[in-house]
Amino acid sequence: MTDNKQAIVAKLNTILEYELAGVVRYTHYSFMVFGYSRIPIVGWLRSAATETLTHAHEAGEMITLMGEHPSLGIGELLETSKHDIHDIMIESLEFEKAGVKHYYELLQLAEQSHQIIIEEYARRLISEEEQHIGDIDKMLRKPGEIASVL
Repeated sequence: MTDNKQAIVAKLNTILEYELAGVVRYTHYSFMVFGYSRIPIVGWLRSAATETLTHAHEAGEMITLMGEHPSLGIGELLETSKHDIHDIMIESLEFEKAGVKHYYELLQLAEQSHQIIIEEYARRLISEEEQHIGDIDKMLRKPGEIASVL
C-alpha cells in the first residue's frame, strides 16, 4: 500500500470514528431537549443522528472499497452537561465545523493521488456538512435577524 493510500485510509478511519461519535452526540442531545419546541428540535436532532450514521456507513464502505479494514473505534465523546438549546446548537456547530475539516483533508489527499471516487465522495460530504453548518447558523439567529452568526 502506498503512503498516500495509507493516509487516505487513516483519514477515512478518522472520519468513521468521528461520525460514529456524532451519532451518540446527536442522540444524547435529543434526550435532553425540553420545552415548547421539544418535538421539532428532537426530530431535527434524531434526523442528524441518522444522517451521521449514514456518513459513518459510507466511510466504512470507502475503506473496504480500498481493500482495507474499518476501525472499530469511536471518536471522542463530549459531555459538557450544558443542555440549553442554544448550548446544544453551539456544540453542534463546532462538531460540524470540525467534521467538514476532515473531509477537506480527505479531498486534498485524494486529489494528490488522483483517486476520483474518493474525491467525489469527499466533495459530496463537504457540501452536505456545509449545508448542516448553514442550517445551524440559521437556528442560532434570533427571529427577524438575517446576519450570520458565523
